[in-house]
Amino acid sequence: MIFKHWRWLLGALLGTAATAIIFIMFWREPNQVYQIDTVLAGDAACVGTTTFAVIGDYGDAGQPEADVANLIHSWNVDYVLTTGDNNYPDGEASTIDENIGQYYQQHIGNYGGSYGTGSVENRFFPTPGNHDWNTGTLQPYLDYFTLPGNERYYDIELGPVHLFALDSDPHEPDGRTATSIQATWLQTQLNASAAPWKLVTLHHPPYSSSSVHGSMLDLQWPFAAWGATAVLAGHDHTYERIHKDGILYFVNGLGGRSIYSLGSPIAGSAVRYNLDYGAMRLEASLTCLTFSFYSRTGSLIDSITLYKNDHFSNHLFLPLTAK
Repeated sequence: MIFKHWRWLLGALLGTAATAIIFIMFWREPNQVYQIDTVLAGDAACVGTTTFAVIGDYGDAGQPEADVANLIHSWNVDYVLTTGDNNYPDGEASTIDENIGQYYQQHIGNYGGSYGTGSVENRFFPTPGNHDWNTGTLQPYLDYFTLPGNERYYDIELGPVHLFALDSDPHEPDGRTATSIQATWLQTQLNASAAPWKLVTLHHPPYSSSSVHGSMLDLQWPFAAWGATAVLAGHDHTYERIHKDGILYFVNGLGGRSIYSLGSPIAGSAVRYNLDYGAMRLEASLTCLTFSFYSRTGSLIDSITLYKNDHFSNHLFLPLTAK
């Protein structure tokens, strides 16, 4: 039924000169991959000056994690960010190096594990998840990494991106509600930032269509009003892109542990995927930011680019004429 009327839809769109939009549709079976994206006429390619990989729910030594890590290494990224659950099953000191350092030591600053020499400067910026807290304390995590601030939640500027990493676990002593000490800190820091792109990472997803955990009401802070560009979470072992309040929310939990099923799509859900493990690649410049999710085999699953208005100031495009 969708493709039956595509000629009518295209004709209706092009019949309005003010509408310069091309619709691209990909359809798969329910609970697998589906998306409806728009490409604005005149969009220019985004060539990032700083690249990131983002992984979530990954810290479980084995072939899936190894495959995702190899994909990331092939990208030669500047930084690796995580959305939590770095050390399965219980966040213990005895498992943390096997689960993390074995695959990502070359990005970790002040690395003291047994899998290599580490990085001269830290290029690995995690957020804690519930499995990292399972010992009843976050101490193995805090001892293993060297991070800014109190290390549970912190911010740091990485090229054109200002990263705000949160601790969304109920054990967080500074709270996780929108009126908590942690949230007040985030609002203040976001308001003070002049960075082109402001990314928030946390473990528990404010919004999610997974049938396992789903949306976390306590984490539905007014991120957009506070100035965030996008919010990246994990916890649900799926990939999802969600549009809410004029910003992007991502669920990125396919880093290597296991794969969850999908439930009914929530409002704003644009892309959902749970067929294989994978990672996000971010390319950032002062005027554009691209989010792309790839399966561990290197297949592109989803990609979206955000632009600043001045991105187009140095580009010349032929006019689009619609009759």
